Amino acid sequence: MTIPSPKLSTLGCRLNAYETEAMRELATSSGVSDAVIINTCAVTAEAVRKSKQEVRKLRKENPDAKVIVTGCAAQIDPNSFANMAEVDFVIGNSEKMAKETWAQFSENEDFGTEKIKVDDIMSVNETAGHLIDGFGSRSRAYVQVQNGCDHRCTFCIIPFGRGNSRSVPAGVIVDQIKRLVDKGFNEVVLTGVDLTSWGADLPNSPKLGDLIMRILKLVPDLSRLRISSIDSIEVDENLMQAIATEKRLMPHLHLSLQHGDDLILKRMKRRHSRTDAIKFCEDARKVRPEITFGADIIAGFPTESDEHFENSVNLIKDCGLTWLHIFPYSPREGTPAARMPQVNGNQIKRRAAVLRGLGAKQIQSHLSSQLGKDHSILMENSYMGRTEQFTEVKFDKEQVEGSIVLGKITNANEKQLFATAI
Repeated sequence: MTIPSPKLSTLGCRLNAYETEAMRELATSSGVSDAVIINTCAVTAEAVRKSKQEVRKLRKENPDAKVIVTGCAAQIDPNSFANMAEVDFVIGNSEKMAKETWAQFSENEDFGTEKIKVDDIMSVNETAGHLIDGFGSRSRAYVQVQNGCDHRCTFCIIPFGRGNSRSVPAGVIVDQIKRLVDKGFNEVVLTGVDLTSWGADLPNSPKLGDLIMRILKLVPDLSRLRISSIDSIEVDENLMQAIATEKRLMPHLHLSLQHGDDLILKRMKRRHSRTDAIKFCEDARKVRPEITFGADIIAGFPTESDEHFENSVNLIKDCGLTWLHIFPYSPREGTPAARMPQVNGNQIKRRAAVLRGLGAKQIQSHLSSQLGKDHSILMENSYMGRTEQFTEVKFDKEQVEGSIVLGKITNANEKQLFATAI
């Protein structure tokens, strides 16, 4: 018998997607079915607009369901969602991960009368581990190891949606990964808001590198371990050692760089310099030549001149970045950057287009360099998988979903590689 589950919609980051799957299990096990849950994003004003647009769309499609809004946008400004006629309840980022929250929304109980259930996120001092079986896929699983952020970059509202940094204990994480491996997952991805701050709030203040080494030692049957976005200035000695020596740690890092000019980085209140970013990429590539880097880059940050922008363009080349996430800057109310002198909107669009164009060339260069090489490819479905560097590969013949297939790269187009199983 299939247990009915609520409809869920996710906006924003990978962590939000992870938490949506955790909410799906929490709500379903609590008996919540006649509900629509929207997990919102607040990273930009445009993200908030899209979140509200999604609420209106889903209400129209589900006129009789209870509409529950959560996520960072709801945490930061719950009243703006509570005031929407389409919304029945607004719950916070902490509340959404609590089983008791969903128990009160059970179809067997009244939904309650209090429309807003959002506590002070800054008062939350721990993050529980939630075990989920991937995102509708048997290929990889995601494990949340950290939440929140102690830094206050001038463009970022997310700490006010996520709270201060807090870590899941290493023992809990290792036990989760062991269970996932026992279920057949060949790859686990560690995820969090500020991943490299993991451990600072735990006894003896372990580092992310300590956690990675512990996972790889205590879960020998784990084929592949991957880490999501990191702050390169916080990379510790053990993490560099793992990059150099642990082949099961995938050679793909997404870096939170944001800009290539030192003055703009200071105005962003970032903790690294341009030189720091370049040196990290050089050092990592020396010990792991096959490593690839992704990065977040903001175009048109307040006060950005043509010269400042050119330094971001050059950083992409100087760091040898491959996978770029380009964000046209938009002011986020409540952040210091919103009060700084703004760059013309059309100029921001042009600069973002330049960065995206360069990013496409970087991808093409990477794809071309892989021709003729052999890769271990994790199959996401019967015909498509990803290399160790997270490059998409299409096979000419059907493979087993979730398996790791050794393939020879035979061709490439502008977006993906093509392979034949060896």
